[in-house]
Amino acid sequence: MSAATIAGGSRQPRFSTKQKLLAILGIYVLGIVVIGVLAGGGSRNASYEPQNEFKLENWVPIHLAGVDFSITKAVMYLLIAATLTCVSMIYIARRMRQRPNRVQTAVEMIFNLLRENIVAGNMDKKMAARWFPFIATLFLFILFSNLIGYIPLPTNIEHKISVFGLQIPSFSLYAATANLSIPLVLALVVFIAYTTEGIRAKGPLGYLKGLIPAGVSGGMAVPIFILEILSNLMRLLSLSIRLFANVLAGHLLILFMSGALAVLLGVAALGWFTLPLGIALFAFEVTLVAALQAFIFATLTAIYLAGAVADHH
Repeated sequence: MSAATIAGGSRQPRFSTKQKLLAILGIYVLGIVVIGVLAGGGSRNASYEPQNEFKLENWVPIHLAGVDFSITKAVMYLLIAATLTCVSMIYIARRMRQRPNRVQTAVEMIFNLLRENIVAGNMDKKMAARWFPFIATLFLFILFSNLIGYIPLPTNIEHKISVFGLQIPSFSLYAATANLSIPLVLALVVFIAYTTEGIRAKGPLGYLKGLIPAGVSGGMAVPIFILEILSNLMRLLSLSIRLFANVLAGHLLILFMSGALAVLLGVAALGWFTLPLGIALFAFEVTLVAALQAFIFATLTAIYLAGAVADHH
């Protein structure tokens, strides 16, 4: 008998992929059963309110002339996103290399995506050069705002934890774009930008006339004009609600699947069952939804700007 045969005979049998998956599934089901037996059915927790995760408490109360300028966690997240947008781009721009590293390569990919697919794909060369900084800033700011929303930070002042005798806020997920006021302000900035650009290019009367599609005249022009005015105003809602609703829904799903549903229903085994779904949703939101919403917002901004200066609506 050869040495290879002897060595092969002593080798431990390997588990197939199917066997590994079945073993993981068995452990998973067994964990549900064990937790269910040990923890029991429990009772519903009526005091737990998941919506409080998005409640804004005044950290630093500031009231000037009847206007509330208080510092909340939403303000903190906005400051973080704005700082990351400015610092990261300035830092990278000052350290560009002939042979780019991974960070520079990623930035160049984002730059080309914005320049070629979003801006240049919807505007002429002159207009694209003028509005590229604005659209790129919007994209990066929304992207950073969405991404840091998936980083647990000590922002939950309702439930505090004790660390060496110090009471500090517990860690939680929050995104500034999950607050409707933030996307609405961004949408308002876009509305003002493309309206101003249209008036600059055509004049006030020319811009208003341009809202009526070519070929429409007579009595039909009046209701069409009113509908187009309403359509432009509805863009405020479509831009803001799309971003707000997607981010908020993602955070709520992660919150419920990661344990909130088990706490509400008082079923500990349910948390073991939903946790993998929460992890999968978290990965999906971070890798796709955060960037996709920034891409959609920037693309629609470019389309609205180009449409404002077009010869015909």
